[in-house]
Amino acid sequence: MEKVRLDKWLWAARFYKTRSLAKAAIEGGKVHADGQRPKAAKEIMCGQMLLIRQGYDEREVEVLGLSDKRGPAPVAQQLYRETEASIAKREAEASQRKVLRGLDLGREARPTKKQRRQIHRFREQDLD
Repeated sequence: MEKVRLDKWLWAARFYKTRSLAKAAIEGGKVHADGQRPKAAKEIMCGQMLLIRQGYDEREVEVLGLSDKRGPAPVAQQLYRETEASIAKREAEASQRKVLRGLDLGREARPTKKQRRQIHRFREQDLD
C-alpha cells in the first residue's frame, strides 16, 4: 500500500473506535497532518506527521505503516511511533491534572436545602 485515507488509517491504528468517529474528529479540527487541517478522505503516506487531540491528550505521531483494516492492538501500534517530546508533554500534563484533581478548585456541590434557605434570607435582607 502506498496511500490510505486518513479516517481509515486512524480507525485501523485504533485511535478511534469507528470510522465515523475518526471522520468527526478530523472535521472538528482534532487532527492535523503536517501542520494543516486535512479532510477525512486525504490520503496519507509513510513518514507523515500527525497531531491528534483526544480529550486532554495531544499526541504527535509519525506514520510508519499503512493499513485500511483494523487488526489487533499490537499490530495497530506498529503503524505509528509517538515522538519523545509528545510522550514527555503528555505525561507532564497528566501528572499536573492529577495534582489539581486533589485540590478540586472551583467545583463545589450544590447547596443543601438549609443553605438555600440561608441564601434566600440573606438576599431578602439586602432588599429591605
